[in-house]
Amino acid sequence: MFSSATKVKGQGVGSAYLELIRLLKTHFENEFTVTINQYRTTDISHYHTIDPKFFLSTFSKKRGRKIGYVHFLPETMEGSLKIPQPFKGIFYRYLIAFYKRMDHLVVVNPSFIPKLEAYHIPKERITYIPNFVSKRQFFEETPAQIQALRQQHDFAQQDFIVLGAGQIQERKGVDDFVKLAQQNPQIQFVWAGGFSFGKMTEGYQRYQKIVADPPANLTFTGIVSRDELMAYYNMADLFLLPSYNELFPMSVLESFACGTPVMLRDLDLYRGILDGYYQPAQDFAAMNQALRHLQATPAALAQLKQQADLAADEYSEAHLAKIWEAFYQTQSHLKGSR
Repeated sequence: MFSSATKVKGQGVGSAYLELIRLLKTHFENEFTVTINQYRTTDISHYHTIDPKFFLSTFSKKRGRKIGYVHFLPETMEGSLKIPQPFKGIFYRYLIAFYKRMDHLVVVNPSFIPKLEAYHIPKERITYIPNFVSKRQFFEETPAQIQALRQQHDFAQQDFIVLGAGQIQERKGVDDFVKLAQQNPQIQFVWAGGFSFGKMTEGYQRYQKIVADPPANLTFTGIVSRDELMAYYNMADLFLLPSYNELFPMSVLESFACGTPVMLRDLDLYRGILDGYYQPAQDFAAMNQALRHLQATPAALAQLKQQADLAADEYSEAHLAKIWEAFYQTQSHLKGSR
């Protein structure tokens, strides 16, 4: 494994990487020997991040079969990081060059396959494997424990809590989340996450002002640990991610694992992987209407929770362990050629 994903806190790439490492060590300790950032001779080199030193290592014959994890493309980075030209163009070309150095790519959302084909990467060199989360790390607490968590975090038992999570940036739809809080003072809103990339974040100055002076019913927690994040999922009545662009957000899977109902912006990329498991909302008006309906209709919220439980089973660790085992076994029998 080659990764620097854990150096930046509060981003989904790091969470996905840690989940996969833990899965391999838990389920396949005797089947696979896993090393991290070691330039030794190996059958498979799986690249999770696109560091220049990793790119240079791909030219060594010791790397074996080179697997690249596609967590983002140039178009998905718009609205995330502020990179001035000509550096943005250079970085985007480097990103695609990195992917083309791989013998095989893994995408976490099938909608990325045609986009990679548009960069002249053959479809037969791409495999879709979804993200997953462990029920050991994220799970539904008992009603008594949830009550205790609410008291600990100064929320009343009758509060209706809406949780959002992720980096504070335009792409995540934070502006709509803030607007929902402004128009629904009867609801408590929490955004768990912060500025993982600091001043490089698109709109950093504007969002800093919002975080410093939010609506009275909106709390920005900053970057929190995974244990603390699980507490927020359990306290929440609804998880809302109003992102305009995503791959397969870990936060959605974490919500499902905790039994928390989910509402998402109605994006094409969700329909192929999560259809039926969440409440879709096309825009701010639809989110606002659906949110008020769910707050006022316990039966509708309970139905959405049942869908979350079904999704948690579909994207369980046990299910994905079998998929990763088959993938690595297949790749180990192929010869790296690039």
